[in-house]
Amino acid sequence: MSIAPDLSDWFRANARDLPWRRPGFTAWGTLVSEFMLQQTPVARVIPRLAEWLERWPSPSALAAAPPGDAVRAWASLGYPRRALNLHACAVAIAELHGGVVPEDVDQLLALPGVGPYTARAVAVFAYGHRHPVVDTNVRRVLARAVDGLGEPAPPSTRRDLAAMDALLPVTLTDARVFNAAAMELGAIVCTARAPKCDECPIRDACAWRAEGYPVYLGARKPVQKRFEGSDRQVRGLILAELRAVDVPVPASELTAVWADGTQRSRAIAGLLSDGLAVRTDAGYALPGH
Repeated sequence: MSIAPDLSDWFRANARDLPWRRPGFTAWGTLVSEFMLQQTPVARVIPRLAEWLERWPSPSALAAAPPGDAVRAWASLGYPRRALNLHACAVAIAELHGGVVPEDVDQLLALPGVGPYTARAVAVFAYGHRHPVVDTNVRRVLARAVDGLGEPAPPSTRRDLAAMDALLPVTLTDARVFNAAAMELGAIVCTARAPKCDECPIRDACAWRAEGYPVYLGARKPVQKRFEGSDRQVRGLILAELRAVDVPVPASELTAVWADGTQRSRAIAGLLSDGLAVRTDAGYALPGH
């Protein structure tokens, strides 16, 4: 039994009102939202997305700004390298596509920072094309409802896209709705830690439920290292200092940010290597400043 009809009907009646789902939302807005939503909660993205699109309503507008402005505006969204990628993406769109976000998946994949998920999400949700779109939430829904597993196996683009494609309705509209519905179910009902199985619109078709919710014993993704005291934390603290001012920050002032000189130097070297900071005669600054 296909899960698409019941899941899509549920989505049409219960979908959250999110900016990128509203009529008239631009392809550029969709692309920006997908960059921001990577590993960042929706509630944190919505206000920042509005600010970003007011300031840079088109790829050409962002491309004309220094990359450091994008890093500063990114602020608390996390993984600031995404801000640089989005800026580089805007430059490529302005230079190669006349300032218009492309709708072809291969052209989208050629843009800086755009991977298989983002390319298909833009093609589907901004332009209405028929492609499978698979994020973490979709992978969990498929693992449970179709495979009877409590958790998905480690990601595999080829396998995951094939699994979603096998369920995708034929018509463009229905395929688009089902893609969004699977994401929505994983985000608010079929959650990782506390799934609301009694509220699930496809509970009667769920293989995991039918088999008594067996514990997942397969391969897992590596666990991310603790944030507190990590190089990631130090990089974030240093980057916050650079964002706070429009002039270079002397190296001597950064000693107050983190006492361990070896770790501080390693964090600064990482920021320089990633292009998130530049060295000047006066100290360190955001790129383009």
